[in-house]
Amino acid sequence: MNSHRARTSMLLFQFVFLGVTSLLAQSSATISLTVDATQAPEKILHTRMVMPVKPGPFTVYYPKWIPGWHTPGGPENNVAGLRFSANGKTLPWRRDLLDGYTFHLDVPTGADRLDVEFDYIESANDYASDKLVIIAWNPDVLYPAGIPAEKIIVHSTLRLPPDWKFGTPLPVENAAGSEVTFKPVSLDRLVDSPVIAGEYYRVVDVTPPNEPVHHEIDLVADSAAALEMSPEMQKGFTSMVAESGKLFGARHYHEYHFLLTLSDHVSHGGLEHHECNDSRTGERDLLTPEGRREVAGLLGHEFAHSWNGKFRRPADLSVPYFEAPMKTDLLWVYEGLTDYLGPLLAARSGLWTPEQYREDLATTAADMGPGRPGRTWRPLQDTADAVGGQSSGGGGWANWRRTLDYYPEGDLLWLEVATRIHDQTNGQKSFEDFARAFYGGPNQGPELKPYTFDQLVEALQAVAPSDWPGFFHDRLTSISPEAPVGGIVAGGWRVEYNDKPPETPGGRFDRGVNALYSLGLRVGNDGAVQDSLVGGAAYLAGITQGMRVVAINDRAYTPDLIHDALKASLKDDQPIRFLILNDDYYKTCSVNYHGGERYPHLVRVDAKPDLLDDIAKPLVGQK
Repeated sequence: MNSHRARTSMLLFQFVFLGVTSLLAQSSATISLTVDATQAPEKILHTRMVMPVKPGPFTVYYPKWIPGWHTPGGPENNVAGLRFSANGKTLPWRRDLLDGYTFHLDVPTGADRLDVEFDYIESANDYASDKLVIIAWNPDVLYPAGIPAEKIIVHSTLRLPPDWKFGTPLPVENAAGSEVTFKPVSLDRLVDSPVIAGEYYRVVDVTPPNEPVHHEIDLVADSAAALEMSPEMQKGFTSMVAESGKLFGARHYHEYHFLLTLSDHVSHGGLEHHECNDSRTGERDLLTPEGRREVAGLLGHEFAHSWNGKFRRPADLSVPYFEAPMKTDLLWVYEGLTDYLGPLLAARSGLWTPEQYREDLATTAADMGPGRPGRTWRPLQDTADAVGGQSSGGGGWANWRRTLDYYPEGDLLWLEVATRIHDQTNGQKSFEDFARAFYGGPNQGPELKPYTFDQLVEALQAVAPSDWPGFFHDRLTSISPEAPVGGIVAGGWRVEYNDKPPETPGGRFDRGVNALYSLGLRVGNDGAVQDSLVGGAAYLAGITQGMRVVAINDRAYTPDLIHDALKASLKDDQPIRFLILNDDYYKTCSVNYHGGERYPHLVRVDAKPDLLDDIAKPLVGQK
C-alpha cells in the first residue's frame, strides 16, 4: 500500500471509528440482543438486535476471528434469514466482496436505530441436541465496524425451552420463567461468557475451604443419569482448584464456572474463557474410569487457560475486534504450555494417578518421536506459524504433514523448561517461581495482559539465568527425527517399549487398536484405518489412512485379531495378511512384521533423582 492510500485509509477509519464510538458512548447507545433458543431441539436459534445508528453508510461484522480458535472460523455459512430494517422498512444490503463476514448498507435519513434479525442453523450439531444447547454468543451477533469489542456494550436476553436450567459466568439481571436477561456487558466479555442450558442440569460446588473466589462445575447432559459425578471426582476437582492457586499464586476472575456438556450429539473439545470454560465430552464419560480421566485432563487444560491464554496472551493474539487477523507464532506457549499444565493439575489433584501422568508423557514422547516422521522436514515453529492461514485440509496423514503438534510437543518442551529451571538454580528455584511471577498480581477480575517473546524470556531469565533464546531456537527449529525428551531424561526417566498397553488418560481416543508402535497402524473397531505411519510396516505394505481392514489372516476383522496376529508374529516368520477395502476395490496387503506388541512406557533411571514424580506431587500441604 502506498503512503497516499495509507493516509486516506487511516483518515477514513478514524472518521468511522470516532463517529460510531461517540454514538455508542451515549447511555442510550447500548445494543439490545435477544437470542431465542426455544427451537434449539430443532437445531435453529433466532437472533433479534437493535443497534443505535446515524443516517448514512453503515458496516457491520459477523465475528470471524474468535479468541481461542486461532483461525478465521466464525460459522457465517450457518446464518439464514438476515434482514436489516429502519423506520419500519427493510433495507437492502450487500456482502463485502473481499470478506464474507462484512456487510454494507445505507441507513436512511431520520433513522436512529437499526433492527437486525437472522437465524443460526445448527446444521453441524455443534451447539445443540434435543435436550440441551450451548450459547457461544459469537454465532448469534453482528456488531458495528471500526470499534474495539471492549467498547461495544450489549444488553442480552436469552429465551429457553420450558423448564430448562442454565449455567454461565454472565451476571444475571432478571430471570423469570424461561427467559433470562443479563446485565449489560462489553461485546468481548459477552463472547467470553457462554451459556449452557438444558433439561438435565446440575451444579457441583468445587470451591476449596477458605477460598474467597467461588468455583463450580455446571453440568448439562442428554440424560439425568449422565449427571452423576461421584463424590471422589468432586473432591478431585476441588483439589484442582486449590492446586491452581498454589501454582499461579493468583486468580484473575470474579468467579469460575466449569461449563461441562455431556452429549454424544454435539462436537467435543474445549474452549477457554476468562471466567469459565466451554468443555464438551461424551454423555456417559462421568460414569466410566476412562471417561473420568478424559474429563479431568480436558477441564485441567481449559482451566489453566484462564491464566495462560486469557490473562496472559501473546500480543499478536490480542486483537481489538473479531475481524482483525491473529498471528499465531507463539501458540507453543499459549497451547503448548497449557498442554503441560493441564495434565500436571490433573495429577496434582489426584484425578490422575502418578502412573497415568507418566504414561501420558510416554505416549506423547513416542508420538512425537520417530512416530512423527513429518518432524524431519517441518519444525515445530511452523506448526504454529501456519495456523492462522491454514485450511482444515482433508484430514489424515497427520504423522507426515504434522498438524497441531505445538500442543503435545509443547508439553515436552515445557517439561524440559521446568527441569532446566531446577538444574540451572541447583534446585533453589522451580517452574512455580516463574508461574507466580509471570501470571501473578492482584485479582482485578477478567483482564488481559499481553506479552511478547522477549518479555517471556525476560521473566524466565529473572528466575533462572540461562541462554533461553538459544534454548527455544534450538527446540523450535529442530528437524531431528527424535522427540525432545530432555525433560523426561532430566526428570530421571527414559522411554522404553514393552507389550503392556499403557493406561492412557485419553480413553475415548484409544478405542479400537493402537498398533502405531509396532505395525505403524491405528485401526478403529469398525476396521477404519485411522492412521498409518509413513515408513512403517503397514505403510510399506500399501495400507494408508482412509482404507478399511476387512479381514486379517483370512478371518473377518475384529480388533482382537490384530492383537492375536501381533503376538503370533514373534514366532511366525510369515507376514500378516490384511484384506483391505480401498474405495470399492479389494486388495491383499502382506505386512512383514515380527516384533510383537509394542507400547511406550517410562522407566526409572536410578542414577538420577526422581524429579518427574516430584514435579507431579501436590503443592497444597507443602511448606
